[in-house]
Amino acid sequence: MTVILDGKKLRDELLDELKNKLSSYNVIPKLVVILVGENPASRIYVNNKKKTAEKLGINSEVIVYPADISEKELLAKIEELNVDNSVNAILVQLPLPAHIDKSKVINAISPLKDVDGFTPENSGKLLAGENPYVYPCTPKGILLLLDKYGIEVDGKHVVIVGRSNIVGKPLAVMLLNRNATVTVCHSHTKNLSEITKTADILISAVGEKLIEDNMVKMNCVIVDVGIFKDINGKTRGDVDFEKVYEKTSYISPVPGGVGPMTIASLMLNTVELFDLQTKRSCD
Repeated sequence: MTVILDGKKLRDELLDELKNKLSSYNVIPKLVVILVGENPASRIYVNNKKKTAEKLGINSEVIVYPADISEKELLAKIEELNVDNSVNAILVQLPLPAHIDKSKVINAISPLKDVDGFTPENSGKLLAGENPYVYPCTPKGILLLLDKYGIEVDGKHVVIVGRSNIVGKPLAVMLLNRNATVTVCHSHTKNLSEITKTADILISAVGEKLIEDNMVKMNCVIVDVGIFKDINGKTRGDVDFEKVYEKTSYISPVPGGVGPMTIASLMLNTVELFDLQTKRSCD
């Protein structure tokens, strides 16, 4: 019998625990999100983050800039936030306009305030097998979901479809650090279905309908990270859920699977950074 990996339920459990923890704090953690331009999807994501933070008792500020802001001005604002002791976590919502160098912006964020876990220092720690200050939100959410349902990754063959810096690459390293055998596939991979059929755990993070029932083996665990609107306006994931469902032991839905866990991880990371900064200031 197939089990649904319910990200909404776990998110609610984790956020309830976090809210109770925060109720005992004398100082409220602060998350600052920078939004550049008027990308509708980004606006929705940012508003959801702000609402979730406020429900928990986290101080959340959204700074909105026009799409034509200069790179210099944006970098100056990040430096200002870096030295502001009242700010514990900084997030720059992606994508950014073409004239702004994304790498420069990410690299400018203090690693101790890097709530996404994308800075070179945090990425380097992860690659070296050390603990970064925080783990990237979506990969962290995926592993929390697998852990909640008792899905062991040690010794399992995990196939990841997608090699982004946000999901695929950090997730591959996090799984390797847990002794999984990891294969990463991407747009240049030949015979994709032959590889995905060998997966004990299949994780797809592409953003288009890709994984069909003939691409998975029986009792595979599937985590669907992709999300997009089909021609009828329905929210879908990478996996053909209806066809693949019967072949899986566990499967995450879209929506309601990984998405809620990403938001939960962002809130967890904000509080973890606050705790770390507080501890350092007391040492």
